[in-house]
Order: sequence, then structure tokens, then C-alpha cells
Amino acid sequence: MCAGPRVHDIAPRDTALVPEFLIVFVSNISHIAVRLLASSGILSSALNSRVKMMFVIVFSLTLLSHVPALDVCPRCGTKEVPYPLSTSDNCGNPRYRIYCNSGALEFLSAQGFYYRILSINPSARKLVISPPLIAKNTCCSSDLSLGGLRLDENSLFNISTRNTVMLFNCSDNILLSPLNCSSTSFCRQYEEAGEGSGCKGTLCCHFLKDSAMTSHRIRVRAGGCTAYTSVVDIKPDDPIDRWSYGIELQWLPPF
Repeated sequence: MCAGPRVHDIAPRDTALVPEFLIVFVSNISHIAVRLLASSGILSSALNSRVKMMFVIVFSLTLLSHVPALDVCPRCGTKEVPYPLSTSDNCGNPRYRIYCNSGALEFLSAQGFYYRILSINPSARKLVISPPLIAKNTCCSSDLSLGGLRLDENSLFNISTRNTVMLFNCSDNILLSPLNCSSTSFCRQYEEAGEGSGCKGTLCCHFLKDSAMTSHRIRVRAGGCTAYTSVVDIKPDDPIDRWSYGIELQWLPPF
């Protein structure tokens, strides 16, 4: 059964923090101000570097005190919610909406399906969501009735190129594609390890989600492939117990 959208929990507002890009911007402005003042004679070139550094610090703090702080959202359970990600209209940037449901961070697809967020890397502007469950003793992903994962094409999120996607229970038409459907496909290792026992013996394939493909969808459907999973940054020689299951999404920086 596919899970429908759930009412999400909104955590209380947290303390306001100034994002890193504003600090860098103010620091650059401060150094420019020092050079301008020195060239005009207001700051003598004879002043030692320590005095100049003190000027930069004071100037930066003055500017920052007049910059409106942007709210970082509070924790959701044990997970931090780094800016610009937002769990409510009162924190973060609402264009980067994720959800805090019962103490767990989740990502909402364009079709209204919630995927658990496993990890967030704010410096790389990436997060990893959990692939949908494959129902026990079947070969159907829990988001099959919705056609798999689909992101809003107008959103600031997209599917990264580090995902190796495995498709299961596919029709013969898949053999006309450039996907790897051979006996050495990663999907066979997944079946043989017992992870995808319900899909064992079905026609399966894998592919690396690259830039030539749509970056907003992983599709499954009746009459095509009915189940899928994904591994982030898989290496050819990695044993299956080292696979990092997930679907890595990336977001564009605020502008």
C-alpha cells in the first residue's frame, strides 16, 4: 500500500543565526573599506597589521548588527535542520521545505509521498532520502501507485548524479534500453543477498543516474518496472554490506 500525505508536525521557532554567506560578504566589504581608507590617507600605511585587523573586526561587527538575521529551524528529533532548509514558514527559507513528522525529517515528493531523510550535508548542499520499501513477498515499491519518485520541476531540489538505481520486475521492453540488465548487474547482487527476495528471478537492471537523464524523476509503473532501490556513490568492487542505500538529492543555493 502506498502511504499518502500525512499532517506534518511543525517544531517551535529556534534562535536566529546569521548564515555563513552573509559573514563572508561582510568580511569582504570590511577589507575593501580598509583599502579605500588607507588609499585616501585616513588610515596610514604605517599602522601595523594588528591595528588594521582590529578595524576590520569592529567594522564587521557594526555591519552585522544591522543585518537582519535569518532563522535556522530547530532540531527535528536528533537531527539538525541547517539553513536554508525549512520546516515551517517561520524559519529557514520556505522554498526549501522539508517536514518534521513525529521527530523524523522527511521530504515530500510532488505526488505527496513522504521519504525519510537519512542525512544532510549543508556544505555540499545535499541530502539523502530513504528509497521506498519493497513490500515483503512482493516486487512492488511502496510508491508504485504514484509512479515512483517525482520532484516538482520548479523546485530547487533535483536528483544528483551519484545514485545507482536498480529496477526490478521489468518488462522485456527494458532490454531495448542502454541499462545494464546482464547477470553482472548490481541488481542481481541485491537479490542474491536476500534484500530483494521478493524480486528474485525477475528481469532487473541498473543504471547510474547521469546528467543526460531527467533529474527530477525515478519512474516505476505496472507494465514497466514495478520496484526500485538506489545506492549512493557505489564502487564496482564494493561488497553489498558496504552499500549506502539512499537517493541523494541536491539543492540550488539561495539567490
